[in-house]
Amino acid sequence: MQAFTLPEFYVPYPARINPNLERTRGHSAAWAKRMGMLDAPKPGGGVVWDEAALAKMDYALMCAYTHPDSSGDILDVITDWYVWVFFFDDDFLEQFKYSRDLVGARAYLDRLELFMTTDDETPPEPTNPAEAGLRDLWARTVPAMSPAWRQRFITSTHNLMVESMWELDNIDKGRIANPIEYVQMRRRVGGAPWSANLVEFAARAEIPDSIAGARPMRVLSDTFSDAVHLRNDLFSYQREVEEEGENSNAVLVFEKFLGCSTQEAAELVNDLLTSRLQQFENTALTEVPELLVHHAVPAHEQLDVAAYVKGLQDWQSGGHEWHARSSRYMNEGAATGYRGPTGLGTAALSPTNPGPRLRLRQHAHMPFEAVGHLPLPEFHMPYPIRTSPHLDDARRTAVGWAQRMGMFDAVPGVPGSGVWDERRFVAFDFAHCAAMIHADASPEQLDLSSDWLAWGTYGDDYFPIVFGAKRDLAAAKLCNERLSTFMPLDAGPVPPPTNPIERGLADLWQRTAGPMSDAARRQFRTAVEDMTASWLWELANQTQNRVPDPIDYIEMRRKTFGSDLTIGLARLAHSDVVPERLYQTRVLRELDTAAQDYACFTNDLFSYQKEIEFEGELHNIVLVVENFLNVDRLTARDIVAELMTARMRQFDQIATHDLPAMLDELAVEEPVRRVITRHAEDLKEWMSGILEWHRKCARYTEAELHRTRNLSAPTLFSLLPTGLGTSAVRITHPARG
Repeated sequence: MQAFTLPEFYVPYPARINPNLERTRGHSAAWAKRMGMLDAPKPGGGVVWDEAALAKMDYALMCAYTHPDSSGDILDVITDWYVWVFFFDDDFLEQFKYSRDLVGARAYLDRLELFMTTDDETPPEPTNPAEAGLRDLWARTVPAMSPAWRQRFITSTHNLMVESMWELDNIDKGRIANPIEYVQMRRRVGGAPWSANLVEFAARAEIPDSIAGARPMRVLSDTFSDAVHLRNDLFSYQREVEEEGENSNAVLVFEKFLGCSTQEAAELVNDLLTSRLQQFENTALTEVPELLVHHAVPAHEQLDVAAYVKGLQDWQSGGHEWHARSSRYMNEGAATGYRGPTGLGTAALSPTNPGPRLRLRQHAHMPFEAVGHLPLPEFHMPYPIRTSPHLDDARRTAVGWAQRMGMFDAVPGVPGSGVWDERRFVAFDFAHCAAMIHADASPEQLDLSSDWLAWGTYGDDYFPIVFGAKRDLAAAKLCNERLSTFMPLDAGPVPPPTNPIERGLADLWQRTAGPMSDAARRQFRTAVEDMTASWLWELANQTQNRVPDPIDYIEMRRKTFGSDLTIGLARLAHSDVVPERLYQTRVLRELDTAAQDYACFTNDLFSYQKEIEFEGELHNIVLVVENFLNVDRLTARDIVAELMTARMRQFDQIATHDLPAMLDELAVEEPVRRVITRHAEDLKEWMSGILEWHRKCARYTEAELHRTRNLSAPTLFSLLPTGLGTSAVRITHPARG
């Protein structure tokens, strides 16, 4: 019996099949035999695969569905890659996952890395089928591609191999990941980013290097990857969880985290899969065209990007079709063949398909709903707070700085008054926050930290008032582009500032960047640019009246909150001591993002009424959970609190156990070890300080919101729809009467 009934999937594009299928079936079987994959022994006897098992899994059929337009030669190479990756997964399971042989597993993976060579390197002689296959495929694939593609492919191949240790470690500990951690790590270990790289190879359509790192291209790859993995988790639950004892499966993660049935968890995973596919569509249609224009991408490269997007769409549809047919998976009752709409508007005719339902809900939110005060949950906070002895002086200095920058002045074109007044600024008390998150700062450093917090918050308030009210995205983009000119990498002159944001940034950059190394300066400037660009993302969603996809929201929330900026103020002081590669390890990356999510969700819980009722906002984790799960605000609040607790416990596990183990394993010596350990301690104070600041700050109290509503309401009121049938929205606007 199946563990659950498969839900109806959102498959908006028809699956097509490559006419070279039969040729490739014969080729891949012969290739696997030649590499030694069909007689590779299991530790307990027998073989990992034999000819019958390989034929039954039919990876040639998968690749014929996922790459329907490839030539026969290209389809052969692509299929061999998938034969290799599935063999690697099954062989790794047999050799190390059952035995929990962590030392042997790491040695196995370290040796595989030697076969991903550069032009001037020679790989060693292979000693097993995984090594033989990787050496053969590397030579047949990499020479045809650019150095930039090769580097991306090395990274994704490295991730899918090395991050297998994360799965193995969780099995060894009997630990099931929290939902946020799972999606992040599944993206690395699951191999779909690797598949996206192979789409470039198969389509002969490389992403231009000038835009490969831009948000729209990252989101295309990430949404593609998440959808592939979530679909695979639904089909493979029975084999992985019930038969093989795996615990890296989204259905299991949702089941345990939410305390729901397996069937309910499967439906939620399918909803998340659908949301990711719709995020892919939204990005492809609204963000990618603008990206191509902004970077003046030549026509032939625009065609490459279009071919890449089409290739990812083909992969989704073809991958679904193969999962529905392969003997490898639980697929009883899975629909095969195209079941999407055949005419305009017919998608809504299926009452069980999640696509139309989720899309409608995502765009149906009514702004300025009178939600009232959100009772706060109990916060799991195991770390104490410390406060700088320079706080009182910093408070006095902060007011004078904000006044000199013009933050209390009227904003041209905005009727009423400025974004802030002095009374509001004093009530916000950014110096108190800075004094807790940088308790050991000198007086000058504390002033700098306080001013950065004020500047970032002012900008976050300024953009929706000045640009969001008029939906003037063009002006917002011009404003954002100008901000980079106030952060010269050579610390040279800047243009005359025209508003408080520019004036404040020019001052802060001069005070911050001077002592930095060139590398640190570039890194810190990127952190600032990421934060200001995220304000544009918020405005774009506001214009579409679109509640964000949950994963996109969480990942962008780290940027809108300025997490990298505020953490970076402490970290960059040691940028010349700690190699950047250490910060890119799984342990430190998860340490940082767990802390960032805790702090971001803290802000969202405290600011819920302010943002939803008084500002007409869409960007709040409580609202995102309400919308996605279709639950009330109190239920959503409790789920957010559980997510915070899960992330805090993960952080504590990493800081207490995983981080020291990694430093020992990598033989990290002083002073690097001391700086990394201090970084973890700083993050503890960063989280506890941010929570304490929210508890004491007047910014989110009803009294302050009502005092200032007449200041901001005339501007934000214009965000409301004005067409036929929209009068009901105004009933809930806080400024009425």
